[in-house]
Amino acid sequence: MRATKHAARSAQFDQTFSHRRSMIAKIQIAKKQLGIDDDDYRHQIREVSGQESLKECSERQLARVLDWLKSKGFKPALRKGAASHPMANKARALWISLYHLGAVQNPLEQAFEAFAKRQLGCERLAWARQSDAYRLIEALKAMAVRHGWQQHDRATGKPFQALGLQISLCDAILLKMKEAGIASESWSIQEAAYDLCGIRTPQTAAHYERLAKALGDALRRHTSPVGGLQGIVIIDETYPFLNGGAA
Repeated sequence: MRATKHAARSAQFDQTFSHRRSMIAKIQIAKKQLGIDDDDYRHQIREVSGQESLKECSERQLARVLDWLKSKGFKPALRKGAASHPMANKARALWISLYHLGAVQNPLEQAFEAFAKRQLGCERLAWARQSDAYRLIEALKAMAVRHGWQQHDRATGKPFQALGLQISLCDAILLKMKEAGIASESWSIQEAAYDLCGIRTPQTAAHYERLAKALGDALRRHTSPVGGLQGIVIIDETYPFLNGGAA
């Protein structure tokens, strides 16, 4: 049992270290892409994160820096050869969201391409006609609904726009966490946004996109196949995770 818990902690540490390294690399790429000079760069690191350098930043603080860079026009590059037409980008965003929801296990481009190939019968998504890609989008939406992520406003029947979709996604992930006994029944989306992301009042699709990732990370940590269900409900609404899972 101890060996299993140690393996789970080691795997989580490796994943966290790898994610931090990836975030720092993206920030450095963004600095170069946007042509930000060193003085402005250091000033903004302090303003956005409260730290003097990226090495001192937590994952949450690194995410804030990345959000600031994206607001300035930074766009992370796709893998070479990846499909980049509008329908492919929409499908890829759905795939990543389904990963946060726990509906797919692998968020990487190779897994996304394999799914697209099965749906479209085309070797590469980049070679598929955009007019055929709706089948891929609909397959992903159907998967979303099966896992509790509503795509339409129940009151009006109209499809959600970007903000509504992200709110609905966060609601679905949070419900999964409560059903699994990971989060307190009284924990709200607004509280989750502040506890996990430092966002006091989520208002934009980008805010909820960040929250969906953070909720998805917490869900995977506490339902890891290595260690099984690790979280339990505790009443304290200011800290609804066991073992510091939200930190």
